[in-house]
Amino acid sequence: SVSDYCLWLESFIKAAKLNKPHVIAHSFGARVAFKYLCGRGQLAEKLVVTGGAGLVKPRTKEYLRRVKAYRRVKRLFPKFAEKYFGSEEYRALPPLMRESYKKIVNEDLREYAAGVENKTLLIYGKNDTVTPPGEEGEAFHSLIAGSRLVIADGGHFCFSENPEVFNKTVYEFFTEK
Repeated sequence: SVSDYCLWLESFIKAAKLNKPHVIAHSFGARVAFKYLCGRGQLAEKLVVTGGAGLVKPRTKEYLRRVKAYRRVKRLFPKFAEKYFGSEEYRALPPLMRESYKKIVNEDLREYAAGVENKTLLIYGKNDTVTPPGEEGEAFHSLIAGSRLVIADGGHFCFSENPEVFNKTVYEFFTEK
């Protein structure tokens, strides 16, 4: 679960004897960062989130229909059901990790994001289709008081698509008072 990852992060920070480190989180890592720092801003200096995930989208009628169809098809043709209905991300996981993945992506972290007290920079790629800036980026920006939202060139991995610009933006954020 995300909570398990938070415990691991806390253990790592203690073992490495880090005192108020800057935290940079990408995609799933944002889930961990939000939950870890919620109401505990003293544990880190500043937070940078890029392509951050953590919202559960409203369950539309279409979504509920797909779930119902998936369950029916899965009983008869399990491999076909996973291939046709499962996300590419889900299908790429080893079977042992799939239950963990489902728990993680079905946990909405809005309340944890709203509890982040650290200065936060949110960077989303304007072409990100995994965590669209108009959905995830704007939502987290409105939830995290005083956060700054930057829409960068690129997609979900904008930090590696334009590393010079990304690194300069993060460096300036970390060094400002």
